[in-house]
Amino acid sequence: QTDSGPLYQQIMEQIKQRIAVGDWPPNAPLPSIRELATGSKVSIITVKRAYLELEREGVIVTQQGKGSWVNDTVDLKMIQRKELLHHLKQAGKLARELGLSEDELLRLIHQNRE
Repeated sequence: QTDSGPLYQQIMEQIKQRIAVGDWPPNAPLPSIRELATGSKVSIITVKRAYLELEREGVIVTQQGKGSWVNDTVDLKMIQRKELLHHLKQAGKLARELGLSEDELLRLIHQNRE
C-alpha cells in the first residue's frame, strides 16, 4: 500500500510478479479472494476487481466454486518482460537520482548480467 496506484492494480502487479518469478506456475491455485483480502488487509471488493481484471487479461482462470488458478496458456515471457521493464524503469530513476550517466548504468547492467 505504499504505491500511489489503485490497490487493485497493485495486487494485479504483485500476482503477475509471483507468476513471472515462478512462485505460481501455470495451473497453480491462487488464494481465495477472501484469503488474499484478509492477508493483504484490503477489501474483498478490491481483490475481486484485481482477479476479474487478471481474468480479462487471460492471466488467471476462475471457476465458480472451484477458485482461481494461473492460466495454463498464460504468456509467461510477456509477463516476465513486463516485470523486467518495471525493474529497468526503477533502475533508471535511481541512476538519475545518483547522477549516473547512461553509459555508467549500461556498464553496471552488463557487469551484473548472469
